[in-house]
Amino acid sequence: MGPRHRATKRLEELRAAAVTSERRALRLDDAGSLRLAVVADTHSRPHPETMARLAALRPHAILHGGDVGDLRVLDDLAAVAPVHAARGNIDAPDARLSELMVLEVFGAAAGAEAEEARLRILLLHIAVVGPRLRPEVARRAEQERASLVVCGHSHVPFIGGPRGITVFNPGSVGPRRFDLPITLGWITISGGRLRLGHIDCETGEPWMPP
Repeated sequence: MGPRHRATKRLEELRAAAVTSERRALRLDDAGSLRLAVVADTHSRPHPETMARLAALRPHAILHGGDVGDLRVLDDLAAVAPVHAARGNIDAPDARLSELMVLEVFGAAAGAEAEEARLRILLLHIAVVGPRLRPEVARRAEQERASLVVCGHSHVPFIGGPRGITVFNPGSVGPRRFDLPITLGWITISGGRLRLGHIDCETGEPWMPP
C-alpha cells in the first residue's frame, strides 16, 4: 500500500468517524418480543412480491439498508410498518434517510431515563469490504456499543462478522444483479434471544446460502 493510498484510506476513515449518528428507540412488545423486517437496495423497483412477504412477517418495524431510489418506496413500506432507512450511495440527501442510525431496543414499559438498551443496532449502507467489516465501522459499532450491524450495498445476503459484532445484509429486493438471489431479511428478539434469517422474495421460502 503506497503513501497516497494510505492517505486516501485514512481520509475515508476520518470522514466516516465524523458522521453524526441519529438515534431512535424501539421497544419490545408486552410479550417481550420484537419482530423486524429488513430490506435493502430496492433501487426504486422492489420485487412485486416484496410487500406481501413483508406483511406476512407482521413486523413491528422495517429497516432499509439504503439505495432506496424513489422515496415513494418508503411510503409503500410504511403501509406495512414504521420504516427506519439508511441513505445509500445512489440516494440524494433527505430527512427521511440517515447516514448512520443507532436503533436502541428497550423493554416493553417505558422506565427511567437511565434505562439500559437491551440491544443496539447500527444501520448504514456500506459496512463491509468483501466479508470483512470496515475498520471504521467496527470502531463506530464499538463506540456505540452496537452488537448488530445492518447494511446493504453488495446485494449479497450475509450473516457473519467479527467476534462480538454480527453483520447482517438482507440482500436486495430490487432488480436482480448478476445471478444473485432476491431476498429480504428478518430479525426477532424473543425470550432474550436474537435470531436472524433470510427469505427468498420470489418463493416466500427461507433462503440459505448454497
